[in-house]
Amino acid sequence: MATFLYRLGRFSYRRRRLVALLWVGLLVLFGVGAAVLKGPTSNDFSMPGTESQQAIDLLKDRMPQASADGATARVVFAAPDGGTVTDPAGEAGVEKVVARLKAAPQVASVVDPYQAKAVSKDGRIAYTQVTYKVPAIDLTDAARDALAAAAQPGRDAGLRVEMGGDATEAMPEQSATEVIGVAVAAVVLIITFGSLIAAGLPLLNAILGVGIAMAGITAATGLFEMSSMTSTLALMLGLAVAIDYALFIVSRYRHELREGRTGEEAAGRAVGTAGSAVVFAGLTVVIALAGLAVVDIPMLTEMGFAAAFAVVIAVLIALSLLPALLGFAGRKVLGGAIPFLRGGVSRRGRPPFGERWARFVVRRPLPVLLLAVAGLGVIAAPALDLRLGMPGDEAAAPATTQRQAYDLLDKGFGPGFNGPLMVVVDGPDAQAAGQRFAGQIRALPDVVTVTPPQASPKGDTAVLTVVPKSGPSSQRTEDLVSAIRGKADGLKAQTGAGAMVTGRTAMMIDVSAKLSSALAPYLGLVVGLAFLLLMLVFRSLLVPLKATLGFLLTVAATFGAVVAVFQWGWLSGLFGVDTTGPIMSMMPIFMIGVVFGLAMDYQVFLVTRMREEHVHGAPPGEAVVTGFRHGARVVTAAAVIMIAVFAGFLSSSESMIKMMGFALAAGVAFDAFVVRMTIVPAVMALVGRSAWWLPRWLARILPNVDVEGERLRHLLHDGHGGGAPAPRPGQGERELDPAVT
Repeated sequence: MATFLYRLGRFSYRRRRLVALLWVGLLVLFGVGAAVLKGPTSNDFSMPGTESQQAIDLLKDRMPQASADGATARVVFAAPDGGTVTDPAGEAGVEKVVARLKAAPQVASVVDPYQAKAVSKDGRIAYTQVTYKVPAIDLTDAARDALAAAAQPGRDAGLRVEMGGDATEAMPEQSATEVIGVAVAAVVLIITFGSLIAAGLPLLNAILGVGIAMAGITAATGLFEMSSMTSTLALMLGLAVAIDYALFIVSRYRHELREGRTGEEAAGRAVGTAGSAVVFAGLTVVIALAGLAVVDIPMLTEMGFAAAFAVVIAVLIALSLLPALLGFAGRKVLGGAIPFLRGGVSRRGRPPFGERWARFVVRRPLPVLLLAVAGLGVIAAPALDLRLGMPGDEAAAPATTQRQAYDLLDKGFGPGFNGPLMVVVDGPDAQAAGQRFAGQIRALPDVVTVTPPQASPKGDTAVLTVVPKSGPSSQRTEDLVSAIRGKADGLKAQTGAGAMVTGRTAMMIDVSAKLSSALAPYLGLVVGLAFLLLMLVFRSLLVPLKATLGFLLTVAATFGAVVAVFQWGWLSGLFGVDTTGPIMSMMPIFMIGVVFGLAMDYQVFLVTRMREEHVHGAPPGEAVVTGFRHGARVVTAAAVIMIAVFAGFLSSSESMIKMMGFALAAGVAFDAFVVRMTIVPAVMALVGRSAWWLPRWLARILPNVDVEGERLRHLLHDGHGGGAPAPRPGQGERELDPAVT
């Protein structure tokens, strides 16, 4: 592989105008495709195989008027001190709000609080339930604006009006986070290289790659049914890995230039060596993202495949367009153009910090290893209390209307009114079976009330509502859902009718259960496939084992930090966490996928250079130090860029986004600086040459992909550090380096 990539790098450098034109043409082609083929996105959140989804599908067919999957809003009214919502003025204000809600766009039904007796015993709080015809993510801006404006007559009447429910949740918008990430990346790259040109090439490479990937995903919406959320992960990861991959190749190109190579030869060697690492690092990321299909949630599967496509584009563009751009830049990529920035070149013969740190670890590997593992173990300890869930309005910031509506309902009616359950009875005489089942449910603990069943026109389906005593994210509510489902078998035997529990609360419980059960298979899949891939890359058993065990340490420490801050409330003020509660169920899957991909990037880039030095005859300890000398600076830069980008999400007002940003930033920090740059060199120093041991029978079976470029060096007849290869027949002697010509 190294030989093929070496030739690709030289070709792209030599024919740089052609290569650049092809990529620009591809960008234009994908852009035209996006403009022509762009289709509407589907935003249905489905959970195949779950009882709640089966009940929703049944209601769509039998009782479409119920809008089982429609968005909901709870509008809560609170009277001022000394008054009640049943006073003439208060009641008039409530009725005006209800009338406006009924006339709002996309509304299916509005419950009158006085007819439904949705007034607290003291008469100070009332609420109405608004059901929409479409899911929350399909609500138009006009519908959202009408919902917000409907509260004004109630407020004019002196009432306090607050709103909760998924219809009030803000739709995800493209924020300035990516722009901030690019700006941070630019600063880090300038500091790393000490040259505006060297820093600009990875950014230009990444922007073009992300542009092509986003255009391709947009064009695909005209051919496939896709979610509007599909491009989110692709944009974030595509930008991240594109910068990382270009960073490593540019760094190697600069190294080869300083070794006295010509521009074309330096580009070939950079792509042949660092490019090989890029290929396998990209494969590990693709494995992690494509593995999201294991969860069997369509939205996650789409997001995973789209992000994997963006990573593939990032790899291809780094291997072909980047050497072409290096051809245009020539020797100008070398540092020194910016005062006070040396671009990684030490003065007065002093070795860089990465080399000094590596020598320190190699001299004291056991104490460093024990200290690093113990430190991560302490941070990971809170993970033993990890509790997953799908928090709703109760996790919103205290100042938001969603949280205030939740608190008012809790105060006036009890926490269960914030998370009612919908029970669907399916059978020949659903009305009678529903009445029987309602009586059985009322006898269960943690039940406040059960509404009479409402039957479909044909009488084969009935719906009843169950209000628990506990809140929607409570363990007792989860137990109640299980208890109701447990009684469904008895109803089937007695009446021949089946019963299923659905609704937002039940759906969130099912989502959490499905994600929790998929976590172990997903982790096993990505870790197992990556182990095989790393064994192929490094031709070793211990190095892949160390890499995967190190990643599991990272996962444990990250979970521990998230639990400590977001579940226990430690340092919550420092990170702007207003409320604590269960950890979002989707967070572990996303965190594992993203951090695993980036962690394997750092593993491949650091250890590949160590193996390269080992294959070329360096002693084990010196191979570790040399690998660090060439890789630590760029790995540090890549990690800092990622941490800064992810930490930017901590400023979000949404607690879930804040949690995700914290988890990803912490995961990258733990893995890059503790696992890859501390534990890895310590273990490598302890095991010495055994790190590269591979059974002979396995060595014969595994293909030699030559990531470290051993065959390439033999091809170049350069075992002792010679120059460029002899020109091919018919090839001129002129060096195509613009800095020279």
